[in-house]
Amino acid sequence: MYSQQDLDEAVAAGAISAEGAASLRDFFDQQRRSPAVDEEQFRLINSFNDIFVSVASAILLFAVGWIGQSISQSMGLVLDHDGPGPFAPALIAATAWGLATVFTAKRRMALPSILLLLAFVGGVLFTAATSIALVIGEAAFENNAPLAATVGAVSAAIAAAGAYLHWRRFHVPITVAAGAAAVAMIFVAILVAILGEQVEQMKDLVLGFVLALGIGMFLFAMRWDSSDPARTTRRSDVAFWLHLLAAPMIVHPIFTLLGLNDGNASVPEAVAVVALYVVLGIAALAIDRRALLVSALAYVLYALSELFKQVGAVELSVAFTALVIGSALLLLSAYWHQARRMVVERLPDTLRSRLPLLDRVAIPQPAA
Repeated sequence: MYSQQDLDEAVAAGAISAEGAASLRDFFDQQRRSPAVDEEQFRLINSFNDIFVSVASAILLFAVGWIGQSISQSMGLVLDHDGPGPFAPALIAATAWGLATVFTAKRRMALPSILLLLAFVGGVLFTAATSIALVIGEAAFENNAPLAATVGAVSAAIAAAGAYLHWRRFHVPITVAAGAAAVAMIFVAILVAILGEQVEQMKDLVLGFVLALGIGMFLFAMRWDSSDPARTTRRSDVAFWLHLLAAPMIVHPIFTLLGLNDGNASVPEAVAVVALYVVLGIAALAIDRRALLVSALAYVLYALSELFKQVGAVELSVAFTALVIGSALLLLSAYWHQARRMVVERLPDTLRSRLPLLDRVAIPQPAA
């Protein structure tokens, strides 16, 4: 099966005309009897070779990390006597970059590219953190939360710079989300550094701040989405990963502030969670992204389970919850386009113009 990006690249290379690619998409859409808008396309696996290369890459990265940690220990450059050292993540990052020059830049393999990007950015982050901590000295961090948070902010900034360089070289769609996550870590670390020892007493403030960052991330994702309403370029893939990042940043603080994570949800709280999930569902339909629904799924399952317990169905509460949510989500998936049309057509024209098209003939554009 050819992905949307494969067709885009074929058009860019002159192997097929834009009209031919559009006709091919129309044919597949008619075969499925559903418009292209129903499918939230993103490429993960082209063939089993993607899995094979990913497993092999993971084994190699594990090996170089082990060797790097051994080097750090032999040189005495480790934290807390036998803790992490800078050579393990540095070697992992360097190896991931080298592998990406083959499997991302040349072979254009999706799953290995995602794995290598995460390994590179994570390696840069931990290399920076351990190196800075060793330079400052472990003793300085004792009972010094602001200093630890400051080191975290600096390390996240270095990781964000690494993600930017990776994006400029390889253009893996998830890279923008990885860089955005690093930037969000910078701001959270700065807030923690400012609060200092009061951070435990100010958890709600931190959660509210994360919620604000999540909303900002969502708006950033919508900027990428609105620049490609037909979802025919790499910008749509970038938006997908940004939405996947923004969703838990929005959902988790909201439900935590509602008290759902204290293990004792009351009936009003459970009803509020279900109502909020419906609102999230409407938003997901409007923007044609399912990430919001998936991120909030665990919370609404718990809330419904508590509701069933309150009405006496203690033993079957989990089964009833799974039955209701599973049936509802499958029904929504089957009639996603019809439900989305009902939502979008009731929105103002100014807002509707920024959303993905309801009925689109996907004409490929050069990947951006």
